[in-house]
Amino acid sequence: MNAVPVSRPNLYHLVLREATGWRESLVRLGLLAALYLMLFHADLADLVRVWTNSTPYSHCIFLPAIIFWMVWQRRAGLAQLTPQGWWLGLVWLGVGAFAWLLGWAAGVALFRHAALVIMAQGLVLSALGPAVGRALAFPIFYAFFMIPVGTEAEPTLQIVTAKMAIHLLWLAGVPAEISGIFISTPNGYFRVAEACSGTGFLIAMAAFATLVAHLCFKSMTRRALFIGSALIFCLLANGVRAFGIILIAYHSSVASAVVVDHVLYGWLFFALVIMAMLAIGFPFYDRSPFEQWFDPARLQGAADRRGIGWGLMLAAAVIMVAPMSWSAASRALAQPLPAEAIAPAVPGWHRLPISAAPYWEPFFTGADGLYVIPYGDGADRLVDLAIVRFAYQAEGKELVGFGQGAAAPDGEGDWTWAAPAASAPRHARGEIIQGPHGERRLVYSFYRVGGVLTGQAGRVKLETLKVRLLGRDQRAAAILVSAPISEGPDGEAHAAQALADFLTALGPIEDLADRSLAIR
Repeated sequence: MNAVPVSRPNLYHLVLREATGWRESLVRLGLLAALYLMLFHADLADLVRVWTNSTPYSHCIFLPAIIFWMVWQRRAGLAQLTPQGWWLGLVWLGVGAFAWLLGWAAGVALFRHAALVIMAQGLVLSALGPAVGRALAFPIFYAFFMIPVGTEAEPTLQIVTAKMAIHLLWLAGVPAEISGIFISTPNGYFRVAEACSGTGFLIAMAAFATLVAHLCFKSMTRRALFIGSALIFCLLANGVRAFGIILIAYHSSVASAVVVDHVLYGWLFFALVIMAMLAIGFPFYDRSPFEQWFDPARLQGAADRRGIGWGLMLAAAVIMVAPMSWSAASRALAQPLPAEAIAPAVPGWHRLPISAAPYWEPFFTGADGLYVIPYGDGADRLVDLAIVRFAYQAEGKELVGFGQGAAAPDGEGDWTWAAPAASAPRHARGEIIQGPHGERRLVYSFYRVGGVLTGQAGRVKLETLKVRLLGRDQRAAAILVSAPISEGPDGEAHAAQALADFLTALGPIEDLADRSLAIR
């Protein structure tokens, strides 16, 4: 008895099915995709740059191919569906366009990157309709993992990793001490850097575990348990990784630990974690790889009446063009800054030459002006005042953002973030930074934008959004005051008192910020 081969439609067969509307729908989708690429090519290029230049998101490079593979696996069922223009898909497209506008206005790249994904999803839903959308529900959802989000948790994960490592070191009998994210042993001094926080592991594991849960499980409970277990296992494993590196350094040398970290952990650690999770989950897989992904007959009934194809296309084009037009109009309202900021006179304090104090400078890429002025008083206390000015904010020149602030990102400056401050004045952000020779400084950061003084990054973004959306004055400033922390248990308290006395003598921070911007 001879087996009869099952005919599986290829891409040519799918595209040319005029009777089911595939050709017309794909032509409209292609034209809208071309407009989308033309309008947002700069943001798309920036998104790809994040994938290629940021280690935590390097796995995102493979996600478009994975999504295409999942769509290809569903091609037989898709050929049995009738794509239809869907007006409700424009709602999701509009959400994406509005998210892009908010991201542009607030200077939040995350919003713009998320908007790119949402708009792409909206284009697919608008052009192909609800039946195809339901058939491609998971591939469409999985596109969210292309958004570079998650590194905002790095400071918290750095501290968590350091605490896990120090407790394991104590259990192993290693005499070690911890200060924020710094761990010291008799023969080494270690910093749990951003790359060691495990953020990249968690982000990649979330994408991988979600894909495995979809492919291998039918039960939503098992899917949730698998994903949750994978993330917890990854977090714990990273703490063991940090512990292992320090333990190796303690029993051999720091150089040996570095080699092990880059060769063993850098290449094999994440692969071993993945294999362990697959092995643990294998006995609980409840989905056969031969099961169909969806029932075309049931999904086709979800389709509504056919939308007006070219009218829908025009509406989609207007939705995508609108935020770009608004941003172009707002850019013309930016006002220039004065030539330079004037160093304020502070009663009881006198200006010092730069060489009189350990040199420190905050890191603000794209700032239109940055001045660091050292001051001293009669008690030999030193305080640095930094004034940072922006005529307007845009991509690459933002008041708050990744790497912007008191210390530069890893590898880009002498000073690095060490820990949050024990306390800070109202409207300020307090943090401790560490220099190349172990010296530490206490820094308070104040931000002024839209007439508001704050130390919260979220509030800065909100006020920036308001002034750009409403066409108000876009000038902004950061005022930072810093003092060295002396050795001993009361070092931070002494630095905090010096800064408190200096700020009292300086007067209202908002007045200094406005004068530096020539607002009044």
